[in-house]
Amino acid sequence: MSRTTETQVRVRYAETDQMGVVYYANYLIWFEVGRVEHLRSHGISYRDMEQDDDCRIAVVEARCRYKAPARYDDLVTIKTRVARQRGPLVHFEYQALRASDGLLLAEGETIHVCVDRAFQACPLPEKYRLAEGDDQ
Repeated sequence: MSRTTETQVRVRYAETDQMGVVYYANYLIWFEVGRVEHLRSHGISYRDMEQDDDCRIAVVEARCRYKAPARYDDLVTIKTRVARQRGPLVHFEYQALRASDGLLLAEGETIHVCVDRAFQACPLPEKYRLAEGDDQ
């Protein structure tokens, strides 16, 4: 079963806006960091997917709901899990929490389609499929 993985990022000054709050688009970057580390924890490398199997998982939809502000030097935990997979589609879910107190800062999801080098949809190779759900 696909477990939830946790990845930590520290808010850099450059990631904040004039109000001292993390700029909203940075959460999508952190979600990507969480996704790559989630795959890596399952022994999956984006590089290997692309080079060895002509498989890319392109983002076709991204959402983020903001709950509370993150600020400079906060340590943020990104929780990532695979929610669903069907054919060429893979759906990831994320939570960003302030590590010091567990406060939910943001939650979101990304939907990806597996494509080949020519950007034609193709099935995700079986060796990259992760069980859906969460073991929490």
